[in-house]
Amino acid sequence: MNAHQNSRLSVFIRGHKIVCVFLLSSCVTPAQWKFAVSGDSRNCGDIVMPAIVQSVKSSGAEFYWHLGDFRAIYNFDEDIVPPRELNLPSKPLTIQNYENRAWPDFIEHQLAPFGDLPVQLALGNHETILPATREKALLQFADWFDSPAIREQRLKDDPRDHMLRAYYHWVQHSVDFITLDNASTDQFDRAQLRWIHALLARDEKSSEIRTIIVGMHEALPGSIGESHSMSESPQGAVSGREVYEALWHAREAAHKNVYVIASHSHFYMPDVFQTAAWKGKVLPGWIVGTAGAVRYRLPKDAPPEAKTNVYGYLTGTVAPDGTIQMSFVQLDLGQIERAVGGKYAPELVRWCYEQNRQQ
Repeated sequence: MNAHQNSRLSVFIRGHKIVCVFLLSSCVTPAQWKFAVSGDSRNCGDIVMPAIVQSVKSSGAEFYWHLGDFRAIYNFDEDIVPPRELNLPSKPLTIQNYENRAWPDFIEHQLAPFGDLPVQLALGNHETILPATREKALLQFADWFDSPAIREQRLKDDPRDHMLRAYYHWVQHSVDFITLDNASTDQFDRAQLRWIHALLARDEKSSEIRTIIVGMHEALPGSIGESHSMSESPQGAVSGREVYEALWHAREAAHKNVYVIASHSHFYMPDVFQTAAWKGKVLPGWIVGTAGAVRYRLPKDAPPEAKTNVYGYLTGTVAPDGTIQMSFVQLDLGQIERAVGGKYAPELVRWCYEQNRQQ
């Protein structure tokens, strides 16, 4: 039984049976627990993600959160068609065959290895690069976007809500985990904004919810390196600031712990909202696009703790009071080589580790 799924507990006290129906995550909260998150596993994700899977499972994390960009779509991923300079044998592959294969490949090589460990997904912009669309992605990944825990939470919020969407939330151990959809430049649209405002209003009033943590693909506006964020589009800049202000209100007015995580930029960076744009209103924020995609240079104003040309994921350790300590888990070449177990040519594994970067 997963910790965030509904359960029925029967308790016997002096011969009397007491039946309690409850959300297990609300009633039984461990002293300390963990989750894991990263995004952007295109390009070399089939080689990098198995090591992430092994590390996450051994860490004791209760779930893994993938923040989008599953496969490249606009071009062949290098773990499917190796770089030409390696001179490795490969079967001819048309772009149409690649596009038909890309998402099933992601499921087989990057999601299935998690086994029973829950995985939550967010859409990235590469999930909306034609011929891919948001609607096709929702159909392909319906088992994740409409998992029992997500569907149960949606119907608990509104028994009439049977709509499959790329934005959703679930409550686990008094923490509200919110996945937003900013995979395209028309987001956040009015429907998603109404949804997030209503959700945050409920959270602010709730005595159960101590912490709000929001995950999405592109970072909210005003972050370090904002040129590769929601600031890239007028709709994203305006609607993203609206969501940021709403999250700040939940922190200041309702005294909730609030955290924001994104990927999209292919590096690790903490303190992403320590900028002039949010002076006096700084939310704890991270970018962790380190699950296999071609790695980017750091922006010139990146904090000293930022890292690029690395692979890994972020671990969140949740304390009993709902505060969260984030730490970056970096993978080395040996971990990646052991995890793939000889399924890929050693030259390709080393290329992904050393050369999959902006030159």
